Amino acid sequence: MISTNELSIVLKQYFGYDTFRPLQEEIIQTVLSGTDTLTIMPTGGGKSICYQLPALILPGITIVISPLIALMKDQVDGLRANGIEAAYLNSSQDYDRQQEVRNAILQSQLKLIYIAPESLGLLQDVVDQVAISLVAIDEAHCISSWGHDFRPAYTQLGFLKKRLPQTTFIALTATADKTTRNDICEQLNIPQAKQFVASFDRPNLSIEVRPAQKRIQQLLQFVGTYSEESGIIYCLSRKNTEAIAERLSLQGFKAEAYHAGLSAEKRSEVQDAFINDDVRIICATVAFGMGIDKSNVRYIIHYNLPKNIEGYYQEIGRAGRDGLPSATLLFYSYADMIQLRQFAENSGNAEVQLAKLDRMLQYAEAVSCRRKILLSYFGEYLKEDCGNCDVCKNPPAPFDGTTLTQKALSTIARVQQKEAMGVIIDILRGAQNATIYAKQLQYIKTYGIGRDVSWQDWQQYLIQMINQGLIEIAFQDHSALRLTPLAKSVLFEGQRVRLTAPSTVKTFKKAQKKTEKTLQETTLFDKLRTLRLSLSREMEIPAYQIFSDATLKEMERSRPMTDEEMLAVSGVSQNKLENYGDLFIREIIKFHKSKRDTKDSRLGATYLTTWDLFQKGQTPEQIAKARGIHTTTVFSHLTKLAENGKKISLEEYITPEDLEKIRKAKSEIKDDQALRPYFDYFEEQMPYETIRLGLTILRLQNQ
Repeated sequence: MISTNELSIVLKQYFGYDTFRPLQEEIIQTVLSGTDTLTIMPTGGGKSICYQLPALILPGITIVISPLIALMKDQVDGLRANGIEAAYLNSSQDYDRQQEVRNAILQSQLKLIYIAPESLGLLQDVVDQVAISLVAIDEAHCISSWGHDFRPAYTQLGFLKKRLPQTTFIALTATADKTTRNDICEQLNIPQAKQFVASFDRPNLSIEVRPAQKRIQQLLQFVGTYSEESGIIYCLSRKNTEAIAERLSLQGFKAEAYHAGLSAEKRSEVQDAFINDDVRIICATVAFGMGIDKSNVRYIIHYNLPKNIEGYYQEIGRAGRDGLPSATLLFYSYADMIQLRQFAENSGNAEVQLAKLDRMLQYAEAVSCRRKILLSYFGEYLKEDCGNCDVCKNPPAPFDGTTLTQKALSTIARVQQKEAMGVIIDILRGAQNATIYAKQLQYIKTYGIGRDVSWQDWQQYLIQMINQGLIEIAFQDHSALRLTPLAKSVLFEGQRVRLTAPSTVKTFKKAQKKTEKTLQETTLFDKLRTLRLSLSREMEIPAYQIFSDATLKEMERSRPMTDEEMLAVSGVSQNKLENYGDLFIREIIKFHKSKRDTKDSRLGATYLTTWDLFQKGQTPEQIAKARGIHTTTVFSHLTKLAENGKKISLEEYITPEDLEKIRKAKSEIKDDQALRPYFDYFEEQMPYETIRLGLTILRLQNQ
């Protein structure tokens, strides 16, 4: 068994981290012991290190099965940036390149080889000629028909264990319930695999769900608050991805559509542009994002209701992989749910998919902490509400909705439970349209009884009634609303109903565009990010593979100015220190000097002359004599210099007794800015320079 210290050295040297995340070390030790493993760890939780680090220690090569050809380059580039020899092999490469990779494998020049399941044939003869120490199967949920993203090509992977019975296997995925986990192990022929399920909690993600009222308007306002950041917008249809991308582009955002209908070349082009920060926003179907390690995605928007919680949670997990605060926003509508219901009914395992869709809808309509609901779905339970979801931040206001409910239930009964939600709402609101008149629904007794409630609010109330089990939807009968046995108790037996006030459409304050003033106030983080982008362009690799935003933030905070200080920053590996450390240290020193010079320019020449003499070790009396000014003036200079950040120990020039007297006086004198009240307070027995020194020290102590 390898010691924790030895593993930590490898972790820091190649990945730049000082400590392991929860479960990582235990999983790595299990893999190194030769035990097959199933790892369930949320996106951004550090799954890849669980097989990449063992690959560096084990003697042979590690094969990594990855589902999408276009994503392998991103993974391999990240490894190479850390000084790890890795390559990918797939059918899109020409014969010469394939042979180069195969030769590198045979000559033991690689530690990791990435390959798609469809391309395993390219390794047939190689497998028998090299020592394969580990097989890692990423996105392992794709092998299970119980999962949310079943891919038939993955089913062939079950033969690998039979072909390599002595090789250790590790299967990894971000989301899988208990049924899916067991199915993954059975399908891969590793039924005895040790299972690790990490915490699914991602507290850095804010979670918000909204009804799809004025959806495009809300979306534009939301994106406007993240104008300089990267984000993904997931849509149900290809048409929507293109329409939204076009709308965003017209508003000045760098946005592109991504879906399976585009050519492979175009998809690859869009993905590369997003990874390299040339495009800020991707409007995509669920085909986008799997396996992408881009750490600086700041928001995820679901334009439509997702079909299940597993897929939704995996998708929102693509935001904030670096641990910095990031936002997620989900829009849902009744129309989305109807469309998804139809998709599910036509799927191969309709019963399972319908049940998962119902859970998704329940989540969208929830009036309790959303993070609790998400985590409980995966078997994890929070004791306290999260405080970082829309429900926690704005708890819904419940009210007695019995009368409203009775109006709705009565209307459903009077149309003999044959009409869908839209028609029911039209009746309640007294609509005058072709459907109402064609069916003569204007003569129903409840016609117009709810015209004081908006159409959108009625829709939300009816969905709440569905969730409370008072109404059900007959999907097989044109989605007609039907009464359940519980409805009878509300209509005839005095049962009360509690509803919650519909959420209102919020507006977002638009992010201020950089003006000449804000440009002058550029932060060190901005400077470091600009340097990182320049390097990424020069080296043709994604910016986040040089350093993550979180690492740049830590540099901004700690201001490392030596190799030792830089290496202490989380995310700075030995290889990255050697490649980039000097450039970033120089940028930090340059910024620090510019800020110091800016402060100095505000002081004026007379103060800086005093400062120069003081730095040379001269006393206030010597400075006064050298400059031909009073000692009182020198002390006024020193207090001003200290207030502007110069390191001066003013306490050396005042006794503790005098400082305590000034502290007491300060608590009694209302006008604590002027010196005269203090001079009078001390009956003209304490010099002005002493008072000024004492007040400056007290102000600096309170900062």
